[in-house]
Amino acid sequence: MKIVVIDGQGGSLGKAVIVKLLEEKINAEIIALGTNSAATMNMIKGNGIQGATGENPVVVNAIDADVIIGPIGILAANSMLGEITEKMTMAISKSKALKLLIPYNKCKVVIAGVKEDSFDNYINEVIERIKKLLI
Repeated sequence: MKIVVIDGQGGSLGKAVIVKLLEEKINAEIIALGTNSAATMNMIKGNGIQGATGENPVVVNAIDADVIIGPIGILAANSMLGEITEKMTMAISKSKALKLLIPYNKCKVVIAGVKEDSFDNYINEVIERIKKLLI
């Protein structure tokens, strides 16, 4: 299973997801993709996984990903202070991967009916869904 974690800005959400995936010993290839170098470096720091930065790595890795994890803004062009490009959103949207999106209001995308919760709870839900895929 190939899990792609996409994040921007400081990469803290992506880092938290990756740390939890590794703690839970999820048997998968995990790739960190940052929209900027700071996000990428934060996500890969100290955990030995692969990472890359920018539009092209997102486009290339979305093609054969089994799961894509990130803030909801990865599906909204120009979100995250403009870090998410139209090509990124198109590649992610077209990907056959399961998209596990974490509600994050700073992306200016809100899904009515989704209650606000802590990042820890959202991340735990993501991990539980991945575990069910592996059964």
